[in-house]
Amino acid sequence: MSDIPQERRLVTAIPGPKSAELQARRVAAVAAGVGSTLPVFTARAGGGIIEDVDGNRLIDFGSGIAVTSVGASAEAVVRRASAQLADFTHTCFMVTPYEGYVEVCEQLAELTPGDHAKKSALFNSGAEAVENAVKIARAYTKRTAVVVFDHGYHGRTNLTMGMTAKNMPYKQGFGPFAPEVYRVPVAYGYRWPTGAENAGAEASAQAIDEITKQIGAENVAAIIIEPVLGEGGFIEPAKGFLPAIARFAKDNGIVFVADEIQSGFCRTGQWFACEDEGIVPDLITTAKGIAGGLPLSAVTGRAEIMDAAHAGGLGGTYGGNPVACAGALGAIETMRELDLNGKAKRIEEVMKGRLAEMQSKLPNGDAIGDIRGRGAMIAIELVKPGTKEPDAAAAGALAKACHSEGLLVLTCGTYGNVLRFLPPLVIGEDLLNEGLDIIEQAFAQL
Repeated sequence: MSDIPQERRLVTAIPGPKSAELQARRVAAVAAGVGSTLPVFTARAGGGIIEDVDGNRLIDFGSGIAVTSVGASAEAVVRRASAQLADFTHTCFMVTPYEGYVEVCEQLAELTPGDHAKKSALFNSGAEAVENAVKIARAYTKRTAVVVFDHGYHGRTNLTMGMTAKNMPYKQGFGPFAPEVYRVPVAYGYRWPTGAENAGAEASAQAIDEITKQIGAENVAAIIIEPVLGEGGFIEPAKGFLPAIARFAKDNGIVFVADEIQSGFCRTGQWFACEDEGIVPDLITTAKGIAGGLPLSAVTGRAEIMDAAHAGGLGGTYGGNPVACAGALGAIETMRELDLNGKAKRIEEVMKGRLAEMQSKLPNGDAIGDIRGRGAMIAIELVKPGTKEPDAAAAGALAKACHSEGLLVLTCGTYGNVLRFLPPLVIGEDLLNEGLDIIEQAFAQL
């Protein structure tokens, strides 16, 4: 782990003068469409801390959006990637291959759910993985339709924008989108009209009815869902929903794809979130937490499905870059050695306990409509007190208050009213509790 002291330190306002200078340069040189949650410029990061160019140390509850689960400078990732950098940076696996790519695919076969024969293909980003999963499913089934869900997020390429539910900021003004993408309901327990206890059965029945009537099951190549919906608000589909959809897919020859890009690699206290209800997907897409911060993604699945695409049909110049593969092997080594699944479960225990306390104790605690998530993928949904009306302004104000005190938090949700917490799995419990203290103080001020 990094040698950065694991303690919060504020020496300037947030952002400080050096960050402000860099921000001015950024505005002049970087396209305005590339946003920033908090314009502090990072100098070093590791463990649960981000140190900025002004010398401030912030507690990290974002992990670069669930990427640096093993920390932003994990020893094994740095060691392996550095050694690979010295040997060679690139040959293109499709030209002259190398062992690292093969080894990552072997690890994925071992770690992903199910004991069937599996194969993988490696890419650069989560959106690329999703797009290739669709290509593979279409090649295998000889069908075209793709089914996705309300509140789902799958990426920013043309096809994956079409698959993503939320318009702003992901889709607005960027159409037309790829055809043959159909959206059906998801079991969002907190907002299900007849109550969370009915959501699993009712939403799955509704989704299956819509697929059957509006598309025709025999036309569907793939059903794609995040086992915990990420950008949509850390929604855990109500129990029973995922098994019912997976069963329907199996009965109708549809490829069932688990998009584990945000929820994979120990994030939810299991290697993959779909394991929670014993789901064994046909294909699983991974990225984010896979390589300790280096750009890598994968599609892993049943060998006969993965082999459906013709030779040369899958790939990309940088897909499975050797340095990124080395990073992935280092990240997986770290996850195993430090039992990061166990760490994620402990983070859940601490966070949910403290958040429930805030909900019951604070005078404005009923603004926390829902506390949800698993492992180190926890969120609170903010509502106008006494209602379920989404309160995006409160989420924004809370995030801002946390930022000024040196705690990096992110918002999300279809209605923009969810505060999400994605601490690195290696964060110290003292920093975790200090971050929660800051959230509590921010609530009290709100």
